Amino acid sequence: MHLVIIGNGITGVTCALTARRLRPEARITLVAEESPHHISRPALMYVYLGHLRLPDIKPYEDWFWAENRLELVHATATAFDAQARTVQLSTGASLAYDALLLATGSRSRPGQWPGRELAGVQGFVTLPDLAQMTRDTHGIGQAVVVGGGLIGIELAEMLAAKGVAVTMLVREAHYWGSVLPPEEGALVQRQLDAHHITVRYATELDALLPDGLGRVRAVRTRTGEELPAQWVGLAIGVEPNTDLARTGGLEVARGILVDELLRTSAPQVYAAGDCAQHRQPGPGELAVEQLWYTGRQQGETVAYAICGQPRPYRRGVWFNSAKFFDLEYQTYGRVPARPDPAEHSFCWQHPSGCHLLRLNFRSDTLAVTGVNVLGLRHRHETWHRWLQAGTPAPQVLAELGAANFDPEFFRRYEADIVAAFNQQFPQHPVVRQRRTGWFGR
Repeated sequence: MHLVIIGNGITGVTCALTARRLRPEARITLVAEESPHHISRPALMYVYLGHLRLPDIKPYEDWFWAENRLELVHATATAFDAQARTVQLSTGASLAYDALLLATGSRSRPGQWPGRELAGVQGFVTLPDLAQMTRDTHGIGQAVVVGGGLIGIELAEMLAAKGVAVTMLVREAHYWGSVLPPEEGALVQRQLDAHHITVRYATELDALLPDGLGRVRAVRTRTGEELPAQWVGLAIGVEPNTDLARTGGLEVARGILVDELLRTSAPQVYAAGDCAQHRQPGPGELAVEQLWYTGRQQGETVAYAICGQPRPYRRGVWFNSAKFFDLEYQTYGRVPARPDPAEHSFCWQHPSGCHLLRLNFRSDTLAVTGVNVLGLRHRHETWHRWLQAGTPAPQVLAELGAANFDPEFFRRYEADIVAAFNQQFPQHPVVRQRRTGWFGR
């Protein structure tokens, strides 16, 4: 069997390693245009800042690929023929396959503003984006970041660390308003203020203005205000990269359409990771999932299907984590930006504005449905167990110390959190017993 994988991100590499374990005799080829080796894309920020070198963000040493008989091809896959089962490469070569995985990832959403093509205007997702940003931000004094979210605040942190004055343009009323409730957004805003980032909320971009030499010099907002900028970062989200899929005539909507085994509309052709779109996502799940851990899970799903051991893709409990400057953030389960009418949302904040816990739970059964923690570290496996079991909120709070993953001598806040919960929900109290600790009643 010859398995060809287009893309060497976490999805493609996970599929290759899983298939190697399941089918030791298989021939496995990974084709990628971004880098000859797999890289840790979340670490690109630290290369820009000078904390890491490019060799430091390769999770596997160079010898690893030959040791595991994984063929690496540094080229662009330009087209594929589903009937002939071949992939054409930019080098002029052609690869025949028995099974094909498209793990082509995502790319920055470009937007449609006038001036989008100017030098000094870009997104930030890939290794070439890093090279472009490093070159185009050298020696600049002012920058604008369009959009919030994780990429937007990452760009702001990178630029501010280099001494660049940064202004963020955000459509929502508070930071990441489509994802975070207002209280969480306010904590992130404290970080932005502390690092001297100017944020214009409820503000939209109208145009990017040239300097006469083909480079951006300023942006104009919808209200007509001009903000000087020698560099503009577009952080308005990413979109599935479906170009290759279209050359082979695959069914495509927002992403490449796949079933529960991640099969596309062509025989023996699969799609997984950021580029895939589930035809029938599970209850409460997204059709397009663009996270590291979902990419890894989908890579495993494809490998099992190709190797004759099909296991339908099941995402499980949603989770994500990030760091907003000095503020750590974790989320497990479902915590919408606006409350669900069928749920209670309990929110505790420390007076310092550095710590927050939000617990969502059903108003009828009291089963926990999601949690946000900022400025605290909690254990994934503990929250996964509570959410999967639908554990009642009072019991979760009674056992909250089990989730705490902060270093040994950090202050613990479980008592403060429980006291606030008892005050807000006296009908569902959590009480303390001297010898046995916390328990629900």
